[in-house]
Amino acid sequence: MASGEERRRRDNLVPLAALISREMRIEKMEKPIVKYGHAAQSRKGEDYFLIKMDCQRLPGNSSSTFSVFAIFDGHNGNAAAIYTRENLLNHILGAIPRDLGREEWLQALPRALVAGFVKTDKEFQSRGETSGTTATFVIVDRWTVTVASVGDSRCILDAQGGAVFSLTVDHRLQENVEERKRVTASGGVVGRLSTVGGVEIGPLRCWPGGLCLSRSIGDMDVGEFIVPVPFVKQVKLSNAGGRLIIASDGIWDALSSEMAAKSCHGLPAELAARQVVKEALRTRGLKDDTTCVVVDIIPPDNSIPPSTPPKKQNKLRALLFRKKSHFSASKLSKKLSAIGIVEELFEEGSAMLAERLGNGDSTSQSTSGLFTCVVCQIDLAPSEGISVHAGSIFSTSSKPWQGPFLCADCRNKKDAMEGKRPSGVRVA
Repeated sequence: MASGEERRRRDNLVPLAALISREMRIEKMEKPIVKYGHAAQSRKGEDYFLIKMDCQRLPGNSSSTFSVFAIFDGHNGNAAAIYTRENLLNHILGAIPRDLGREEWLQALPRALVAGFVKTDKEFQSRGETSGTTATFVIVDRWTVTVASVGDSRCILDAQGGAVFSLTVDHRLQENVEERKRVTASGGVVGRLSTVGGVEIGPLRCWPGGLCLSRSIGDMDVGEFIVPVPFVKQVKLSNAGGRLIIASDGIWDALSSEMAAKSCHGLPAELAARQVVKEALRTRGLKDDTTCVVVDIIPPDNSIPPSTPPKKQNKLRALLFRKKSHFSASKLSKKLSAIGIVEELFEEGSAMLAERLGNGDSTSQSTSGLFTCVVCQIDLAPSEGISVHAGSIFSTSSKPWQGPFLCADCRNKKDAMEGKRPSGVRVA
């Protein structure tokens, strides 16, 4: 017969199935519920969107799931918007090293977004089509939201408590003084459309081409100083969650960020998206393609009440800025989440690839033992790679022989975007 001590040990054992069930419950408590809605009204047929709820950092591992939401507002045709919708996600994921843990993966994501945007632009331009597109690309991984954007589509965060934050920057020459300076310094000419008699009308544009934007994917007929390098912002929501509104300029030309958020308060995501589009059309009419995606990030138990709306003088303080943090799960971070503060993890908008790709792992070594181009991910012999720092006054490294490395084609594109040589692309 078993002794009393043995019986006590046996009674304290927990079946494996119970342990697994417990772990799953803990994971479920940590992961928010993500719900979305989409609505659109078409005028030119050049707006496209992407929604993928079942992406996985580790194939076959359901606990590594993340979601992707994106809007692509095409111009001069829909070819660039379609191509970007079909290829951008794969290019981004292909630029992230394999077998990373979640925190490392999130830390690698901003650089991978830049590489993915540039690769998509490079490949589309090689097709010889003159179409272009904006791109606002959102990745939701639990409570962390990462947004990359070029152009004038926009993503805003309506945080619990009534504060509304922009997670993107508009790349319109009319409003963005820094982008005007960059374009002219790189060889572009910025001015308005001239009519007969020399009268200038309309918004500021870049010539040649007459594009109102300073960043986009495609647009090979405009010049490579119109760059595909995205503004990237990464934030961690509090455990009260929040709402994302992602929309093309058909919405934002009619509604401010605050108006869009207010117009759909209290509605579920699907109805909210319809209401935002309806309000934009009521305000301005259907003058452009109008597309909206609403994403609700909701606490799993729905028991956390919305935080008290902040006082007016403290509203701008509700977002804590922590530039380029190392994603540590510190006690401070947990306290901030508990009291309803949104924590900024990363923000960068420079158009210079040496600044955007030059930080982090500098070896850029593939599993085959060869070096890889940090943009297009092709294998390079050690003698073929050109450092992203080489010849750059923006270098963050004093050793230009260090990586990450670019292939010759990507180095030529980098030089063209920075105005160091004429664009190799010519359109009759």
